[in-house]
Amino acid sequence: MKTLNIGMVGAGFMAKAHSLAYAGMPMYFWPAPALTHRKMIADITDESARIASQRLGFDAYTSNWRELVDNPDIDVVDIVTPNDSHAEIAIAAAQAGKHIISEKPLARTAAEAKTMLDAVKKAGVKHMVAFNYRKTPAVALAKKYIEEGSIGKILNFRGTYLQDWSADPNSPLSWRFQKSVAGSGALGDIGTHVVDFARYLVGEISEVMSTTQTWIPERPTQQGGIDKLGTVKSNAEAPMGKVDVDDEVSTLLRFDNGAVGSIEATRNAWGRNNFLTFEIHGEKGSLYFNYERRDELQVYFADDPADRNGFRTVYTGPAHPYGEGLWPIPALGLGYGDTKIIEIYDFVHAIVNGTDAAPNFDDGFQIAVITDAILESSKRNQWVKVNDLLP
Repeated sequence: MKTLNIGMVGAGFMAKAHSLAYAGMPMYFWPAPALTHRKMIADITDESARIASQRLGFDAYTSNWRELVDNPDIDVVDIVTPNDSHAEIAIAAAQAGKHIISEKPLARTAAEAKTMLDAVKKAGVKHMVAFNYRKTPAVALAKKYIEEGSIGKILNFRGTYLQDWSADPNSPLSWRFQKSVAGSGALGDIGTHVVDFARYLVGEISEVMSTTQTWIPERPTQQGGIDKLGTVKSNAEAPMGKVDVDDEVSTLLRFDNGAVGSIEATRNAWGRNNFLTFEIHGEKGSLYFNYERRDELQVYFADDPADRNGFRTVYTGPAHPYGEGLWPIPALGLGYGDTKIIEIYDFVHAIVNGTDAAPNFDDGFQIAVITDAILESSKRNQWVKVNDLLP
């Protein structure tokens, strides 16, 4: 069986999630398309990289990511760094002939994402952007129902991603609040997941009408280099820094196929932890999904007999997408790590079999174009055609 050597750039939370996925993938999906070997990890300092290599199971470490990219033994470069470094690392990795998986959003702007897409196309390497929530079996099941025509022509999409980790003004000024690093705020950080759902389940978005808001204009500067989101409060003596990205975004949508919809994303919704949802209405039924109840898909089929009309709950399990590789019975409790394992399985399968991974840099680029259009619409206070923002 083929073995792929993994080089990972970054050693934070997402490095933990991806490392777990590489270790777990052959345990879930056997025979695996290939084995993955955690070969080298890069981080900011030698010491942090050394600790990461021990903690996450990598053979070697470095504080120079270019050393990792140039290593002839590395087959795959996995990018789990803040957004401002995605492009430089991905372009160098493509030029070195490495397959690439990058955390989302792919880049800060569509123009930056285009440079990454051009690089992987020119190099002919496989590429994936890590919108792992679409790998949730209930989401894949919704896709199956839609493609089978079970809810008919889609009329409407409603999506939300609500969190509360930055609702406290004493939460530190992490890189996620800085445009130069993140590109955008709640929109790029969490809203892009909903955009990915919309494109995956309904189709291409043609036009947007949006509004954005920054609720907390300054925050205490973060002490130390580790981004812990809202789990810690800043030192009371920490100097204040400016927030120059959106805390909240709401947008109306028009799709190429005639459907309409809306997306709402905020990190300032007290009481909402990971409230990632979609509701889709078609001519013959409806679907509803809430990631906080990720084993469940709510479905309504209009052709059910009148005496049993109503939403039913489908608990995902062996009979559903990816089910044979997960647990032996439905509703045993799918976790975040499971979606990452599925993601890595799909990526490795694409590398070994010469197929396109999904979602890939094409998807990441198109989502970046939509993100740019949403921000431009908020600035202009009018509808914006997405294709008008193509770089």
